[in-house]
Amino acid sequence: MQAFVDRRARLLKRMAHGIAVIPTAPERVRNRDSHHPYRHDSYFYYLSGFTEPDACLVLTAGEKPQTLLFCREKNPDREVWDGFRHGPDAAREMFRFDAAWPISDLDEKLAELLAGQPVLHYALGHDAGWDQRIAAALNRVRANARDGARAPAAIHDIRVTLDEMRLIKDEHEIADMRRAAAISAAAHRRAMRAAAPGRAEYEIEAELTHEFRRSGAQAPAYAPIVAGGANACVLHYAANSQPLRDGDLLLIDAGCEVDSYAADITRTFPVNGRFTPAQRDVYQLVLAAQRAAIAEIAPGKAWDAAHEAAVRALAQGMRDLKLLDGSVDGIIESGAYRRFYMHRTGHWLGLDVHDAGEYKRDGVWRPLAPGMTLTVEPGCYIRAADDVPPALWNIGVRIEDDALVTPSGCEILTEAAPKSVDAIEDWMVRAGAK
Repeated sequence: MQAFVDRRARLLKRMAHGIAVIPTAPERVRNRDSHHPYRHDSYFYYLSGFTEPDACLVLTAGEKPQTLLFCREKNPDREVWDGFRHGPDAAREMFRFDAAWPISDLDEKLAELLAGQPVLHYALGHDAGWDQRIAAALNRVRANARDGARAPAAIHDIRVTLDEMRLIKDEHEIADMRRAAAISAAAHRRAMRAAAPGRAEYEIEAELTHEFRRSGAQAPAYAPIVAGGANACVLHYAANSQPLRDGDLLLIDAGCEVDSYAADITRTFPVNGRFTPAQRDVYQLVLAAQRAAIAEIAPGKAWDAAHEAAVRALAQGMRDLKLLDGSVDGIIESGAYRRFYMHRTGHWLGLDVHDAGEYKRDGVWRPLAPGMTLTVEPGCYIRAADDVPPALWNIGVRIEDDALVTPSGCEILTEAAPKSVDAIEDWMVRAGAK
């Protein structure tokens, strides 16, 4: 729990004065009276470590800072149906808050806590229901103006501060991300072992999620993409419903979540265990682009340097494969490469698979720093077209790894998932695939 206590202390120091209100996510109805599996809000969890719904964190800065939790009361009857609840007293002690109250007391106490504070730190616009609740509390304070009550004169977006804090992972976060990466890599190895002509995409998805859960991950970090053949050219393919065909590639984008921290891996491999010459050419092109990008990940390097390196490698390869004409500089300047590579090369990674944090500051790509974690995921997606060599039709390749910026460069957390052509083919042959 010390890591969460330390984060709250750092936030209070950055706030300097005022009050922060950070609610967790609500439960969501899937249909009728069935709910989606519950997932707490990442900002709330980052500061509290508390995973129950119907909770809110309140921090007051100043000479006597306080950390307060509002949560569900103990309820033996509901615990029979829904499971254990900490209740305010146990939550205060276990999660080391200064005080805790029932969530039913929040509206009344929030008006008291807001009164006299100069600034409210809150994620305005993040949740409409909470916006209304905060507005009502502010109005209750203003209604007592004749008695000397004063509502905060300013509202600061708490996400601006928290995003900067979340960008640099501490040792506890890195440990969780290492475990998520290890489990996810094992799931990709399992998927390669299970793939074979005639099996369905959803069968391979089941292998992934089985490995996630059997290894202790709580859930997939996002809906897995299991895309065979031409489906790999659909970036956010979601159906996972088609049979796998002999001679096709299979693109899998999947990662698990461990103690709220995500991994994000993509591997592309032949269903039958052997790359065709054309598939090998496209794959080697994307792998070269990824290696060029990884070489640009180090402290002080601009965020965009990895993307620019990947684009240059891809543009050269597209020219070599006769997908595009002209000079490499011309292909880049015109944006012609975007026909076959239409996304960026990575994103922040952490509590959210597309994690918090700005990519530019004052219009300039921000420099990388030790403790930042990001994905590196170039791709090449070649749809069938009259001006495309037929051997390349419907080949979609993406290779994605998770990188931790270190003092001397970067560490790839997900290397345990086979990636080179030889490593993939060797693994699949040893696993019994043909």
